[in-house]
Amino acid sequence: MSSLLVFPGQGAQQPGMLHRLPDAAIIRGCLHEASDVLGEDVGLLDTPQALASTRAVQLCLLVAGVACARLLLEDTALPAYVAGLSIGAYPAAVLAESLTFSDALRLVSLRGELMQQAYPQGYGMTALIGLELAAVDKLLAHVHSERTPVYLANINADNQCVIAGSDEGMSALVALMRKDGVARRLAVSVPSHCPLLDEPARVLADAFAKVSMQAPRLGYLSGSSARLLRSAEQIRDDLAFNMRRVVDWRGTVQSAYERGARLQIELPPGSVLTGLARRVFEQGTVIAFDGARLDTLQALLDEEGRRHR
Repeated sequence: MSSLLVFPGQGAQQPGMLHRLPDAAIIRGCLHEASDVLGEDVGLLDTPQALASTRAVQLCLLVAGVACARLLLEDTALPAYVAGLSIGAYPAAVLAESLTFSDALRLVSLRGELMQQAYPQGYGMTALIGLELAAVDKLLAHVHSERTPVYLANINADNQCVIAGSDEGMSALVALMRKDGVARRLAVSVPSHCPLLDEPARVLADAFAKVSMQAPRLGYLSGSSARLLRSAEQIRDDLAFNMRRVVDWRGTVQSAYERGARLQIELPPGSVLTGLARRVFEQGTVIAFDGARLDTLQALLDEEGRRHR
């Protein structure tokens, strides 16, 4: 038996999310470190107005994930595995000690700026609930064109996918769904996880080439390939290019379960990944940091740690 910590992606952000973090010295330390590295007050990034910016959203998710993970693990057993959905891969890499927090802050700041600049308006992402993947593929083949680009972006569960692309392309696909499923526009203003972000990903990869990285100390599961990555170079590639690669979150959680994970804890904000994991974790426990007692989460980690030894 072992444990998995997971970090959510863009769309999970909430106004005031940094101000609602637990009042603890280790949390305040992360916030101060982030402000020092970025040269700005990160406490100003979680206002409703600030969160209209892709950069602010991604930085908030990074800071919240790292801060709460450090608090959770301050005096308890380490998890066997970490994984993150899209931007969530960055706090996962920091926790695995493959990437420093300061380098992650600088790279995420650049990542958010590149994505926002590439598609300032007219694009985004939409969740499709209730459709099998084969049905989504047929709709994409019917709608996608140079004028109405739309792509598969996330495979979240057996009957939940996310598409990314132009507003026109997504609207056309949703119209063809009729009553076969439910479509929900996500709070993401860029078309992530598709070829539209090829160029920003290449620029980010150039920045990554200048950063020192280490082999992970914890099992790092890629949210794109659902594979366990063991080298610094593999994780460097995973982080730089995950913005343009399809997310296979269903496969990632399944991979952790097949490797013996029976406890999944979702770091803030929210509990979307907790709901998705319940379909995979037929035995075991899935729980979100938000809304749970810290000592309860630590006891669960310690129990899994004892079983894993």
